[in-house]
Amino acid sequence: MLDRRALLLLVAGVVLSPLAHAQFLNVSLYGNLNLDVELVNGAQSDGSNPSVVRVSSNSSRFGLRGHEYLGQGQVAIFQLESTILGDTGGSALASRETYVGLQGDWGTMKLGSFLTPYDDILTIFGNTPTLTTSILSTAALWAQGALTKTEGGFDARLGNSIRYETPPLDGFSAALQFATRDTSGDPNGGDNGDRLSELRHANVISGGAFYNRGPLDLGVAYERNYRIRPTGPIDEALSLTGGYDFGTIASNVGLRLAGVYERLKYDTPTGSLTRDFYGLSTTLALGDGTLYAFWGKAADGKGSAVDGTTIGALVKGPDTSSQQWELSYSYNLSLRTMLYAGWVKINNRPNAAYTFNINPYPVAPGAKPGGVVLGIAHFF
Repeated sequence: MLDRRALLLLVAGVVLSPLAHAQFLNVSLYGNLNLDVELVNGAQSDGSNPSVVRVSSNSSRFGLRGHEYLGQGQVAIFQLESTILGDTGGSALASRETYVGLQGDWGTMKLGSFLTPYDDILTIFGNTPTLTTSILSTAALWAQGALTKTEGGFDARLGNSIRYETPPLDGFSAALQFATRDTSGDPNGGDNGDRLSELRHANVISGGAFYNRGPLDLGVAYERNYRIRPTGPIDEALSLTGGYDFGTIASNVGLRLAGVYERLKYDTPTGSLTRDFYGLSTTLALGDGTLYAFWGKAADGKGSAVDGTTIGALVKGPDTSSQQWELSYSYNLSLRTMLYAGWVKINNRPNAAYTFNINPYPVAPGAKPGGVVLGIAHFF
């Protein structure tokens, strides 16, 4: 029989053993509530100008993430992120960045559902002071952000994904993502016949290379969609972007300038449809506040496709260009709470019909949707 001392040691070992392993596991809760009041209108080609007042929940989220040290420099990582509908109530479990993977000196590998390297360049030129969300999102024209993948968009979260990220090396980093598109990835629930066969072979490849060191940010990203749209086998997007932080240029004032160029190319039954996009942004750091200005232009649709060929808001032919203007200001009340206000305008030419990326507003060709925003975001 065990003596009393041996019995105590045995019980202590059973109790403390899980705790000894648990000390290598780190789990945290995080998220944000980002709500605003939006006054939106959009002069239509028929002369009407319908106005909408609404409260929007702009990518509000709640997540659980963690890592476990496995030994020899290897770490297991996971994240489960859910949408929060702060305006109407409700949520969607694991509807945002959700994955499991491994990390080490060799880089990071993960499986799940998440944004692509193509989207990663957005923060170099995009409206990071206002969280690249709400109607202030700078992906309204860039990447045709308002469209789903099956409609021809390139700013989308992809399920069935595997992604590899290199470790940073003297400011350089890169990422490569491959997304399969089986029937479970079809947003329309899957079809019969030829379309079902196409989905089994469909995929997305997205890659990006980045440089971030000192005041300079550079990025290049490419994405190729194969058999994602029903009417075209291949869609391609290429973006080049860069930003430079000039530091303090006056008393308590910092300046950052950035720019972006994008080329979209779609296969259509009548030939190729292409479009160029250019954008410029200015960020002024003003003490606890940030002033951000953006201008972007989507050029006329070109290529060998016949005039009138349309993918989303992109149309082949004259008077199909559009411009986006934005001015916003954000102010940090604390490390966790931010107020922001902004104005945005999309100026469509007579044959263009671009609309907001987040919180869409229906438009007809030639419409000029715009709006003002007053919001608050809290991070936890």
